[in-house]
Amino acid sequence: MADVQAAFTKAGCRNVSTYIASGNVIFDAAPSDAAALRRRIGRGMRALLGAEPVIVYRTGNELQKLVDAAPFGALADDRAIKLYVAFLVEKPQGRTAFPRNLPKEALEAIGMNNCDALIVSRRKPNGMYGFPANWIEKDLGVVATARNWSTVTKLAELAADSAPQKKGPAYAGPEPAGSSRPSPPAAARGAASPSGGRAGSRSRAS
Repeated sequence: MADVQAAFTKAGCRNVSTYIASGNVIFDAAPSDAAALRRRIGRGMRALLGAEPVIVYRTGNELQKLVDAAPFGALADDRAIKLYVAFLVEKPQGRTAFPRNLPKEALEAIGMNNCDALIVSRRKPNGMYGFPANWIEKDLGVVATARNWSTVTKLAELAADSAPQKKGPAYAGPEPAGSSRPSPPAAARGAASPSGGRAGSRSRAS
């Protein structure tokens, strides 16, 4: 994570910090520099990873709106389940019906919030919980990176606490991937982390 932080700083991001080892980066950036900044970050992460990264960006405002919407409702109070948000690099093609299920992994995608898939993971017969990233990528045909709900709420909090005036880019992931295009960073303050991919090691939320 120290190397990731250094790569973002070298690319021109300001006030760069990271949160836990699942690849979350919080930073400031000027709206006018978004496209060029994205290219510089991509080059830096490519050099660091040795493979083409896919980086999913979310602004601090987007994260806060997601948290404020309380999309899981009463499920957020159920300690017998785990809740995840899969941040997609782009919207799935065509209409996508929900809920979507993977019974053998006890996973259920209950809906979408813009480009964010909302996923419930229930305990399997062996006592373990399924992790949704690989499944949701294949099922929706879109590269994604998943974070548990507590990580999402914490990232929104960190982006808000350190925002200068306007909350900006949040990024969910530089993981090596195929040809999917990362969405551009927004404005001032953000959080980012390595996203879904096909090569190299994949980041996982704790």
